[in-house]
Amino acid sequence: MRRLQDKIVSVKRLQDILQRRGKKKVVFTNGCFDILHYGHVYYLENARLLGDMLVVGVNSDESVRALKGKSRPINSLKDRMRVLAGLESVDYVVSFSQETPLRLIKSLKPDVLVKGGDWDVKNIVGSKDVLACGGVVKTIPIAKGRSTTNIINVAKMKGGKI
Repeated sequence: MRRLQDKIVSVKRLQDILQRRGKKKVVFTNGCFDILHYGHVYYLENARLLGDMLVVGVNSDESVRALKGKSRPINSLKDRMRVLAGLESVDYVVSFSQETPLRLIKSLKPDVLVKGGDWDVKNIVGSKDVLACGGVVKTIPIAKGRSTTNIINVAKMKGGKI
């Protein structure tokens, strides 16, 4: 069993690892993964089935705030990365500080780029770059009603403080 800290890597370290991957097909996805829930686990397990190695890009705290508002993230980048690294389906976790993972995707050149089914393939950030390198872009159906926003809203309705 691999330790969490072995799965959480810098961009440079991940580039080195991917250069030595041989014929392994690398799948890349990204997100905030603020409060990990069944929808995330379902999505990541299915993403992993598309290749031999799953790399997850995680938005920094600053980029989550820019995307989701000043009350987010609920969990710190360090904690979000540790939880993701604890999943069997995830091989490597890397953070990025921009609002989109475009720079990261261009540097890693994954074989498969994956997002949730709520995305149109042509609107997925990095899709043109992955396709230009001979890769594929896929979507995975989302688990209905399972989202961090829904979890936060239910907690607020029940009087919880988030």
